[in-house]
Amino acid sequence: MQYDLEPGNFVINPSEENWGIGQIQSIIKNIATVNFQNCGKKVLNLDNVVLKKIHNE
Repeated sequence: MQYDLEPGNFVINPSEENWGIGQIQSIIKNIATVNFQNCGKKVLNLDNVVLKKIHNE
């Protein structure tokens, strides 16, 4: 599980870069809801997906 992520963080999914930049909406236990710019809302199991946090520019 990724402990450095929290709602409001901007992330990318390196295995699905075409999804674009996403903003974490919520994290409950190991389930994150992320709103991605190119594909909308995704519910991800953080045990199976490693998100890369990006800095706001």
